[in-house]
Amino acid sequence: MSDRSVEEATDLRAAGWKAMRAALPGVFPEQDIDLRDGRLGEDLVDIGLTSVWGALWGREGLAPRDRSLVTLGILIALGAETELKTHVRIALTNGLTQDEIAEVIYHSSGYTGFPRAVAARTAAREALES
Repeated sequence: MSDRSVEEATDLRAAGWKAMRAALPGVFPEQDIDLRDGRLGEDLVDIGLTSVWGALWGREGLAPRDRSLVTLGILIALGAETELKTHVRIALTNGLTQDEIAEVIYHSSGYTGFPRAVAARTAAREALES
């Protein structure tokens, strides 16, 4: 890996930590930690830290609130309820209200189908109850 590649990876990691801490206040300590656990696929979390949180959530161009709206819609369309639970909590941190989250679910039913909307509602309820 070139010096520039190492520097870019370091920058994305720092941007990823900053974005994750902002989205999930109090979940991660202020000092960077090793997210690997020594088990199969352990690098997936690190890939998410740099590529999703650093390269995407760390970008300018959309406010965190807007990114949450987009992310909720995508996760509902994918049927990704586990991720949706986390992103419901992130959406609240980013300024969405529970009523607005419900509207995203209602709106998605017309595009993703009623079963996906019901699954999203169940996941959102579980996230809000925890």
